[in-house]
Amino acid sequence: MERQDRAPLVDALKRYQKERPAYFCIPGHRYERGLGQRWLTEAECGFLKYDLTEVSGLDDLHRPQGVIREAQELLADLYGAKKSYFLVNGTTCGNEAMLLGALKENDEIILPRNVHKSVLQGLILCGARPVYLMPKWIEKAGIWGGISPREVENALEHHPGAKAVFLVSPSYYGICCDVKRIADICHRFGVPLLVDEAHGSHLYFSSLLPRGALQQGADGCAQSFHKTTGALTQSSVLHIQTGRIDAGRIERALKLVQSTSPSYLLMASVDNSRYQLAHHGRKMAEDALEKAAFLREKIRAIPGMFALGKDDIEGRYVAAALDETRLVFGCETMSGYDLASTLREEYQVETEMADLRNVVAVVTFANEEQEVKQLIEALQDISRRRDRRFLCKTGRKEMRVIPQISLPPAVLTPRQAFFAETKTVPWQKAVGKIAGEMIAPYPPGIPLLCPGERLTPEIMAAAETYRQEGCRFHGLEDDSLTSFKIIEKDR
Repeated sequence: MERQDRAPLVDALKRYQKERPAYFCIPGHRYERGLGQRWLTEAECGFLKYDLTEVSGLDDLHRPQGVIREAQELLADLYGAKKSYFLVNGTTCGNEAMLLGALKENDEIILPRNVHKSVLQGLILCGARPVYLMPKWIEKAGIWGGISPREVENALEHHPGAKAVFLVSPSYYGICCDVKRIADICHRFGVPLLVDEAHGSHLYFSSLLPRGALQQGADGCAQSFHKTTGALTQSSVLHIQTGRIDAGRIERALKLVQSTSPSYLLMASVDNSRYQLAHHGRKMAEDALEKAAFLREKIRAIPGMFALGKDDIEGRYVAAALDETRLVFGCETMSGYDLASTLREEYQVETEMADLRNVVAVVTFANEEQEVKQLIEALQDISRRRDRRFLCKTGRKEMRVIPQISLPPAVLTPRQAFFAETKTVPWQKAVGKIAGEMIAPYPPGIPLLCPGERLTPEIMAAAETYRQEGCRFHGLEDDSLTSFKIIEKDR
């Protein structure tokens, strides 16, 4: 642990501020001086003086040899990785880099349908062919479960040329796959296991949490440090665990998908968060667990409210474990969208996301007692009033839950679809056509339909349900679903 006593990049930035040389480099605001009085007065952003560039002593993210290299080595040491990298374009670019590092054009990759849209972007970049597996749909809860080891094994048997397997664990809802068994299967077939662990950077610091992907044999994973640690928004990391992934290709890929002007504020926040985790990670994780457990217990005691827990998920729906710092709750007589907007507009409680049935709150070590109390009191008040004002805004008492959806037929690869010509048609006339754009209810950004797939009546009906419930979409040019872009294959 003595090695973890340093925060090399943070310390280098502080040294630079002490010297504070005449500055004729990017960025143009010259420390904090050129940001304007309005911002400095309102936000008191003294930390912006650390928004610097690749000047003497601060190293270079794209060719690290000094403090950034040392900071990344400390990160790898903490997580038990072979190599670790700072990401300044979020976990999105980490997912893209893993795919670019492991795959070539027309290679097959096995992955669950509930991957984030960034994975589709990675497939467009590398030209690989996705072989999708459908996670178990938990109809009662209205969320996706996990992928079973047996499904992965079957897919590898039927696709012997597949070059990699990609997982999402934990999901936005905290559901974790059996990464250990899936990793063993992948390695028996000679392919790497890549994991989108955006929501799981905290899992490595308490035995009360599910084990992290690297601890279970994953070959590589990307984590959003800004989601559950103290890092700034957009700050993420990529870990490489084994020689099954070519580190040189990963590094070339990172140069392709990361900015050539990386933010030192983002990188320093990762370095600082790593330092915090090294010294206080267990307490941070268990503080979050304690607050989430208290909230879950209180919510379950409120009439008409529910909150998912281990007893609802683990050992069922091929979910190996549940990260209980992720609070998934709802009201029996309101949609998740209605409940989230009511909490925000009438009770000043902001939550992470909502779906047709649930609201998701991310509980971390930094949440205060007053915030916990405010959420409980808001839900108690909604419960008392739900028989009058707080029924579903449409007047329905029965919740609309989307059933298990079949995979739409794939006609083109994501890359082929991206470069294909499209035309716009009325939405109702798009059924049976090849999609020229993505339909992804957001959040969490899981595609119902990807470009290059055929729009089935089932997918159309699901999209209509989301639209009627007021869900936002990513990937669509026309959010109202009045029109839709299609590809005419023979054009």
